[in-house]
Amino acid sequence: MAGVSGTGSVVGEEWGARAAHSRALAVLRVRGRALGLAVLPAAVAVVLYAGGVTGHFTGPAWDTARWVVTVLAVLVLLAATAVALVVARARPAATPTVELAETAAPDLYRLVRDLADRLDVPAPAGIALTPDCDSWLEDRTHRAHRGLRTAHDGDGAPVLVIGSPFLWWMRVAELRAVLAPVVAGTGPAAQPDIAAARRFVRGLDAAVAVPDDPGLDPIRRLGAHSVGRMARVLLRACRGHAAEMERGVAAAGSERAQAVDYGVRIVAQEQVGLAYAGWDRLLTRVALPAWRMGRWPAKLDAGVVSALTELSRRDRLAEGFSSRLGERPACDLLEEPGAVDEATSLLAARLFHGGPAEAGPDWSPVEWSQYPEEVVDRKWRTDAARLHQVLDGLGVPDSAAGPASDAVGPTLTRVIAHLTTERPPGSADPEPAAADVTGPTDPEPAADVTGPAHQEPDADVTGPAHQEPDGISAAYPDPDPDTADLTGADQLGALDDDEPVNPAAEALAGALSALLVREEAAREARVAAAAESARAAEKSRKAAPAALAVSGPDGPLPLFPLQPPRTGRDLLADHVTAMVCCAAVDTAEAVPGLDWLDGPTLLVGGERAADLGPRVLALVEDGDPEPLSVWLARTGVRPEKPVRLV
Repeated sequence: MAGVSGTGSVVGEEWGARAAHSRALAVLRVRGRALGLAVLPAAVAVVLYAGGVTGHFTGPAWDTARWVVTVLAVLVLLAATAVALVVARARPAATPTVELAETAAPDLYRLVRDLADRLDVPAPAGIALTPDCDSWLEDRTHRAHRGLRTAHDGDGAPVLVIGSPFLWWMRVAELRAVLAPVVAGTGPAAQPDIAAARRFVRGLDAAVAVPDDPGLDPIRRLGAHSVGRMARVLLRACRGHAAEMERGVAAAGSERAQAVDYGVRIVAQEQVGLAYAGWDRLLTRVALPAWRMGRWPAKLDAGVVSALTELSRRDRLAEGFSSRLGERPACDLLEEPGAVDEATSLLAARLFHGGPAEAGPDWSPVEWSQYPEEVVDRKWRTDAARLHQVLDGLGVPDSAAGPASDAVGPTLTRVIAHLTTERPPGSADPEPAAADVTGPTDPEPAADVTGPAHQEPDADVTGPAHQEPDGISAAYPDPDPDTADLTGADQLGALDDDEPVNPAAEALAGALSALLVREEAAREARVAAAAESARAAEKSRKAAPAALAVSGPDGPLPLFPLQPPRTGRDLLADHVTAMVCCAAVDTAEAVPGLDWLDGPTLLVGGERAADLGPRVLALVEDGDPEPLSVWLARTGVRPEKPVRLV
């Protein structure tokens, strides 16, 4: 696999091609030396036998030498043959992609072939999409990958892999400019020595992974370990030459592509970085909560456009980017953009979360219009139910709501009362003015959530902010704009090493973590069983290749987990926030919403409640309910009322 997404190189095309060819010959020389060492004992044996026939090497000593060398030669040749067979037959790793047949994207194939004609290079054998912000050429000539190729694929030509977010965010001219240096790489790939060197390196890489194949019996696994060690030695010997060969190929392709849409490509590279930022934000903030709920957004690529459009609205660094939306998008090159988007969205869920390969009762798609109700509201109520389940297990009485309360059912007051810690006598609030709730008011600063690469602290992104007393604002200031997230989980990361000041919160967080571990283990067992059933069904039938086929991954899922495991306090903050949101939806004028850059959000009076996170944090970390109580009173939330759970 050779990634050549770059556009500039200080070396010329001829120099790059010659450098790549020179390094390919160095790789092949490593292969030749290994072959020479393998046949050396056999050559010595031939010489000894020839000497015996001609009468030069006679006597008992020479006869013994001939037998010893012959046995050694046979053993070495058998070992070399085994290594060669494993290297030739081992299945090289292939990037999980959604294969596009020409009938599914005739205009896109026409654009790529026209680009190849302008660059005077062979056209790629096929086109595939990956849920990532990158593009490259991938060799799939191995027999294990030929089932993914269409009938019109060329012999030996690599497959063009395109990042699916590019098709939705970029315009047609921008996509052509970005793909030019990638398609130009098919020229060096057609050079016989470079192609042979790449096949040899891929075969060695695949042979190294053979011992990890779960289908091997103990004897074959022992032999595979020996072959793997030999392949690792050869791979180490040619690794440097292979890396320099790929750099030369990239330099040659980039230099050749400068004659095609060079000016447009400079502008298009800005869109590559912007698409990457929006894609990462969409996956971690929007898609991940849905995946954890057993739902997968079916239009992730379309969501990138909404996320980046929202970013351009919030951040003046992105001004003008949304004006491009009037031009023809690259996804118009597809016959059925919706079906392709759904396939890549499902593949993204498999790669980044480990979801099943097909939709099912516990793994169903969700449209963006249904996201607030189907994901956000359901997530809050599921978390709230889990929180009260743990409270029941810890023996926390429902009477924590107060003796005067006649509420029957789960209440927010029960949670607040359990997490509240008694302050030492004589302790004072951080600011005396915090108790003054009738003084002059100032608007809170609005939170900017444009992401790490595009920040504008002064931008007003939430509309008119709620008014609150000076004392409360001084005692509990709003967080940094980058951490003004609804859940407040990100703000707890820096406090993980602090001494616990709220024992009730620590005990509750531990119980929540244990319960979630059990639930996750049960979910993984269901996913593994479903995957095994799908593999068995796939082996039992020989279906014709469809217009949209999904290739593999070769390893356990998820291949690229988005976030590390959350700490107990992170989970507790999320669950308490979910309980507050449920109370706000059930007792106040609040509704669940979707923020394209921050994911699930609570809308109070049509405005995003960006100031809830630090108040929940004060309750969880310090056992101080005052900031949250002020927020509840200000928004009209009644914590003593029961909430509806799932």
